[in-house]
Amino acid sequence: MTAELGGGVGRLRPAGWYRLLRTVGLATAFSLPVAVLAVLVRDHVGPIAAFDQGAVTAGTNLTRADPELDRVLVIWQELFQARWVNLAGTLLCVWVWRRHGLRTRALWAFVTLMISWNVSLDVKFVVQRARPAVENAVAVAPGYSFPSGHAANTAAAGITLTVLVWPLLGPKARAVVPVAVTMAVILTALDRVLLGVHYPSDVVGGVALGGALAGASYLGYLRSNPATARLPAKRRE
Repeated sequence: MTAELGGGVGRLRPAGWYRLLRTVGLATAFSLPVAVLAVLVRDHVGPIAAFDQGAVTAGTNLTRADPELDRVLVIWQELFQARWVNLAGTLLCVWVWRRHGLRTRALWAFVTLMISWNVSLDVKFVVQRARPAVENAVAVAPGYSFPSGHAANTAAAGITLTVLVWPLLGPKARAVVPVAVTMAVILTALDRVLLGVHYPSDVVGGVALGGALAGASYLGYLRSNPATARLPAKRRE
């Protein structure tokens, strides 16, 4: 497999400024809904603000009444912190590169993980939305609220790593992996609201941003690696 892929990799050329700008342009276009939502939450638009506060209040009341739920949510919060998710993703990139010879694909995935992680952190400082104010809070988190870093990183990593390993998956795995990733993203989003550290609009914005960055990055990767489309399903890089 490595030898066959080697020829494809050898034909690849650097993306160049045009391809880089095209990828940035795609990411910007895909992120426009997130920008609109950011403006709305920053300006405390009535219906969104009311829904957000009501959802956080109801969620934290539910968590406060169930110590077992609280414990599970805190564990999930720790496991899906960006540093652990991206560490696991980096190890997977190394394995895909070294074990299966998918060098270009692994490098793309690693760079996408790192850029998505940092962009979501930077957006927080641009929007500067305060964390939810909840009486008898069940959890406290530092920093700003929009977008949810957990949600953004889980969405970006989930999409990126699914694409990374897709050529290596059999039919059953191709049915299971997307469902598992989707469930992980949904549960992470619920975790943030039920713990009262994010509003629903924060997690919606996070998932949308993470998905936009990963999707735009992959489209840029496909355009800069035309040989990808010509490789058999299980040998694509």
